[in-house]
Amino acid sequence: MLTVAVTGPTGEIGRPFLAALERAPEVERVIGMARRPLGMAGHDWEKVEYRRGDVLDRGAVDALVEEADVVVHLAFVIVADGGESREINVRGSRNVFDAAAAAGAKRLVYTSSVAAYGFHPDSPQPLTEDVPVRGTRRHPYSAHKAAVEEELVEALEGSETDAYVFRPCIVAGPEATLMLDLVPLLALGQRMPGPVRWALGKVPELRPVLPDPGVRFQLVHHDDVAAALCAAVIGAGEPGIYNLAGPGELTVTDLAHELGWHAVAVPAPQLAVSAAAEAIALMPFLPDQAAWIESVRRPVLMDTSRARSKLHWMPHHDARETLRETIASVRSR
Repeated sequence: MLTVAVTGPTGEIGRPFLAALERAPEVERVIGMARRPLGMAGHDWEKVEYRRGDVLDRGAVDALVEEADVVVHLAFVIVADGGESREINVRGSRNVFDAAAAAGAKRLVYTSSVAAYGFHPDSPQPLTEDVPVRGTRRHPYSAHKAAVEEELVEALEGSETDAYVFRPCIVAGPEATLMLDLVPLLALGQRMPGPVRWALGKVPELRPVLPDPGVRFQLVHHDDVAAALCAAVIGAGEPGIYNLAGPGELTVTDLAHELGWHAVAVPAPQLAVSAAAEAIALMPFLPDQAAWIESVRRPVLMDTSRARSKLHWMPHHDARETLRETIASVRSR
């Protein structure tokens, strides 16, 4: 029976993952730690213990992992000042990696991102796990994800701790709605009075129009990510790096139609989305869930055959189903 320590369980992947650990017969105890409250009300969790703590506090991290058989590192700040976010993401992650190795954990599971590969025009398509992670310097989130993977290799060198690294594409689902929350037109619509939203939905001519450059993107359901993490926790398959993406690919037209909006094909992807992408690039952060803005500018499709063959990972949600569940969750609010 395993004791599992989890950093950052309060996020969009963390909660579905805790639920999955509750169902795993191999797991006896789960100890979670994050800076904000977990909010366990409404969850029938019997294995989960929770404490407040910061990954920058090495003492708190040591206390978290000292009894753990497996350490799962999910903590990663998205919205913060550039210098502060690097401190938390890179140095905080190194604290977790060093502590796990020093405590003799059997396994360390880290959730990276497709963004670690970077958004480069010369990247091969589809991306496989042997493609070097280069990040994209102008997007701190992407750069930090690549840097943390380097820290992981260095921290575990010579240790007995096995590492599983997951690189999911855009994570979505009922509990991971930030991808849609960041669509400006949708966010504006949610703030409109109910009668106005009703009228916009009934009059086709008033519905928003999204430009579609025809570039495909992927989604993965948070429950399928949680299943992959659980497989790593119990030591299924073999340690290593795994891409995660649900079956199927989408375009902006698919997104628009599922929203009940219109889409118009544009012949020049760079011209159509460059202004939006460049505006995002000037921000001090690029959230993981906003990576679709770069994804419609340059394809970042991933090959997931390694996860299927080596880890025996079988996602239960395809991209369109995941998108529909995400939209339904946003609208239910």
